[in-house]
Amino acid sequence: MFKGHPKGLIPAALANMGERFGFYTMMAILVLFLQAKFGLNESDSGLIYATFYSSIYFLAIVGGIIADKTKNYKGTILAGLLMMAFGYLLIAIPTPTPVPNLALYLTATCVGLAVIAFGNGLFKGNLQALVGQMYDDPKYNKVRDSGFSLFYMFINVGGIFAPMIAPTVRSWWLARSGYTYEAALPELCHQQLAGTLSAQATESYHKLASEVSSIPVTDFTAFSNDYLNVFNEGFHFAFGVAIIAMLISLAIYLKNKKNFPDPALKAAKDKEDKTIVQMDVKEVKQRIYALLAVFGVVIFFWFSFHQNGLTLTFFARDYTLLSLAGYDLSPEIFQSMNPFFVVFLTPIVVAIFGWLRNRGIEPSTPKKIAIGMFIAALAYVLMTLGSLNVPLLSEVKEMGGLPDIDKVTPFLLIGAYFILTVAELFISPLGISFVSKVAPPQYQGLMQGLWLGATGAGNQLLVFGAMLYAGVPIWLTWTVFIVACSISMFIMIFMLKWLEKVSE
Repeated sequence: MFKGHPKGLIPAALANMGERFGFYTMMAILVLFLQAKFGLNESDSGLIYATFYSSIYFLAIVGGIIADKTKNYKGTILAGLLMMAFGYLLIAIPTPTPVPNLALYLTATCVGLAVIAFGNGLFKGNLQALVGQMYDDPKYNKVRDSGFSLFYMFINVGGIFAPMIAPTVRSWWLARSGYTYEAALPELCHQQLAGTLSAQATESYHKLASEVSSIPVTDFTAFSNDYLNVFNEGFHFAFGVAIIAMLISLAIYLKNKKNFPDPALKAAKDKEDKTIVQMDVKEVKQRIYALLAVFGVVIFFWFSFHQNGLTLTFFARDYTLLSLAGYDLSPEIFQSMNPFFVVFLTPIVVAIFGWLRNRGIEPSTPKKIAIGMFIAALAYVLMTLGSLNVPLLSEVKEMGGLPDIDKVTPFLLIGAYFILTVAELFISPLGISFVSKVAPPQYQGLMQGLWLGATGAGNQLLVFGAMLYAGVPIWLTWTVFIVACSISMFIMIFMLKWLEKVSE
């Protein structure tokens, strides 16, 4: 599989795999943690989630500028790894729940998230720039798209298992205190403490509380306080797993640091080499315009795709039957589907593209991105059709949770994640490849940062998904994402010839 690719690809992917393991551990539970810890509603928790998720990618622009200016790509990547580990530590330290001071503890959590976001900004884009340089060698350039697909597949191995870790740690900690897991209970506990439970929700709450406790519950207020505290301690310890993953990633990076290429050294060498034809100003501008156009389009894709950690996770908790073939599921577990399908499908997609390339009919990278947009729209067509008969979220909350008999099959989400992953493989790794190929050498770090910044812009829009989910019929929420992906596809098709010419 890795034959014909540069030797540095595997250690770079391993270094990123550890970071992604920690990241996906956190992202699997973040929005659920914010609600269980602080009693936030979907819109408020969605705003924090979207702002954090977008900051990760916006700050990649800053990380790219720092690396380009200092010419110290490897040092910038190292600083990012250390900062991320420290940020995870800040939110892994257990604090009491319910929080004695909402503003103080929520601010402290947001500070930890900000540290993680800045560290990720220093790390992510610059590591991609290093990988891109590996393929600047003419003997590797023809397999650049395949190389980034393999890099993307490898780092997602960590993402398969990460969403399983958090529920396991949380459930283990609950069991130590004589409790079992119930997805609907944290919100009901917060409503019990606030005195806002409806009569129907109260009945549901009392039933669930009695079911999860190993001893009879006589004081439901005391139960709420204790269950929330234990539940969220388990989440804090799950964040601690991310620290371990970051340390592993750090060790792999340090061991292989000397063997990675250095974009700064190459740029200096190229500047001194008089035989190299320098890119003229007009071509530089054309390449930057093309990249900015693609960045603008993919915003709509990421707005739709990254609902996996927000509205799709809410849907898993509120509307999906958490049982499959006799096994109990948790809302977080569905986030393993995407990285699993990435690892499973990447060799197939790479093989298909290789087969097409050998016959001279492989689609261009911009064309692949347009196809990916269309495929992403199909995922939300499936979600729309599967959600036509589910009630409004407000009605579900009023009854204290949807009865299992009225919930949708988990195969609906599994199918949607499968289709979204196929779309992702046409867009994300190939988009990174496109940037590394088209970006002028002196702006490699910045352009990779702007690619991630476009992702950040799409992620900031995620909050509108949370607002729609809480306020309109669920099928209408998914329809918005169908429209967003379709718009992206048509714009890419309109620009196709120009983008193909620039990337020749």
